Amino acid sequence: MILAIPDILTGAELGEARAQLEATEWIDGKATAGHQGARVKDNQQLARDNPIADEVGARIIAALHKNPLFVSAALPLHILPPMFNRYSSGQTFGTHVDGSIRTLPTGQRIRTDLSCTLFFGNPEEYDGGELIIEDTYGEKSVKLPAGHLILYPSTSLHRVTPVTRGTRLCAFFWLQSMIRDDTRRTLLFDMDIGIQRVATDQPDHTGVIQLTGVYHNLLRQWAEV
Repeated sequence: MILAIPDILTGAELGEARAQLEATEWIDGKATAGHQGARVKDNQQLARDNPIADEVGARIIAALHKNPLFVSAALPLHILPPMFNRYSSGQTFGTHVDGSIRTLPTGQRIRTDLSCTLFFGNPEEYDGGELIIEDTYGEKSVKLPAGHLILYPSTSLHRVTPVTRGTRLCAFFWLQSMIRDDTRRTLLFDMDIGIQRVATDQPDHTGVIQLTGVYHNLLRQWAEV
């Protein structure tokens, strides 16, 4: 499942975070890449120990936990602290797949089930910089408004096209879902959205309780916590 989620951050939150990110020090993105990624990666990132990354990242995670669409789609168990990158002057990131295991600051290792990119700039601010995600239906090109997030399986091959004008500024991070399998996770998401629609249109319909029970029993059967 590839899903765009709008308005993770408010306009005020975006403005404050963007000012902080633009004023801090950036390093070569290859410093945080693995062997495969370093060969095709040309961008800048914040160092892992940059306090601005910690501060802005904490705000993003707090916003994610309050976003019903994100929680329904991702069913997050562990979320890695967000990292931040920027692309300009022809910078790009060639086709790659994200690493399968990442380490939390506590030292706990987590499986990367889902990848997330949160945009800090609007599409008209830069040319190029599309996130291209490959799936069984072909390639999907993603370039979202500021404050919007794209959620997609970490198993996907993906790339960032060269930025030829302006600067592309984003947060990126991974999470381990309570539901390992993408097909099951998508089924639960579709069921949850359907239940919400029926509950809105016919709040007293007895089927709402029955379907909600099925949803939670499937979640209980499939979840890893």
